[in-house]
Amino acid sequence: MPSTMQAALYHGPRDIRIERVAIPEPAAGEVLVKVWRSGICGTDAGEWVAGPTVFPVHQRHPHSGHLGPIIPGHEFVGEVVDAHPRSPLRSGTLVASGAGVWCGQCRRCRQGRTNKCVRYRTLGLNTHGGMAEFVAVPTATLRALPPGLGVDHAALAQPLAVGIHAARRAGAVAGDRVVVIGAGAIGSFVLAGLRHLGDFHTTVVDIDPARLTRARRLGADITLTASPSLADDISAALHGTRPEVVIEASGAPGQLALALELVTDGGRVEAVGIPKRKPEIDLHSMIFREITLQTTLAHVCDTDLPAALQILAENPVLGEEFAEPPVGLERLGDCLDRLAAGQVDGKVLIDPRAV
Repeated sequence: MPSTMQAALYHGPRDIRIERVAIPEPAAGEVLVKVWRSGICGTDAGEWVAGPTVFPVHQRHPHSGHLGPIIPGHEFVGEVVDAHPRSPLRSGTLVASGAGVWCGQCRRCRQGRTNKCVRYRTLGLNTHGGMAEFVAVPTATLRALPPGLGVDHAALAQPLAVGIHAARRAGAVAGDRVVVIGAGAIGSFVLAGLRHLGDFHTTVVDIDPARLTRARRLGADITLTASPSLADDISAALHGTRPEVVIEASGAPGQLALALELVTDGGRVEAVGIPKRKPEIDLHSMIFREITLQTTLAHVCDTDLPAALQILAENPVLGEEFAEPPVGLERLGDCLDRLAAGQVDGKVLIDPRAV
């Protein structure tokens, strides 16, 4: 094996350089993974345009210890190439990464809420990640790919796990009517999670007809175009009733307030999309209608990542809808520009070995 590798290093806004760096050596509890695919997401695009805010380029991360230029990439799959003899993963195993790393000892970890670990850190956000030929990864954050699942589709596992976690957190029970606002990638992954978890009647709302058509292909019972009369449209579609659960997955201005308006009295609203400015909500109405408002972030690797891999293996439609043909590291900046400009509706995949 060579001693150096090609990697993308983020130095600052619109400054990602393809460099040769040393191949990392896995520490205790880690394995070395040869990266086959690495996806980019909205967080990466935000750092590209206006960072660093999450990337610890100028200030040391308190849990990972990283300081300086960073290799992004928190949605990656690859092949184990170096593992300790007692590791549960053997060389040659194809794996998907959950990216988030937890301590396993704090109160939240003992409760099973490892995504809220007090020492949580994420590969590709708080320390080096998968936009490189190789990455050292804690074994606990990896899961083997099911037989027959290709790396292009498997590269969706981490963001799909986020959608599944959101679907779990929403707290819908069998027979509930659920409205999902936003049919982009995260809204679609939440929809996939809902279909995996239970028997819910799902309505998906968006402004884009193509996204709504895709939502129907992914199993939405009803799709509606966002409009000033949306509350009436949903009531008509649900035969005069309101949904028990509304999931706001767009982050667009005014949509959280709309979700609170749409939900039935005593219902639940979940905020998934991250707004660019502080939303205004009618707390008075929430109190008198006894609405539950909650949030969700990241995923629980032990439960959500295996579920994501199962969905991708059993339902290739999801991968076919979202996985774009992979491109090389030298295209990363262009792809981030496309994503930041809203010109990407699938999932951009990087192959660090493509030329």
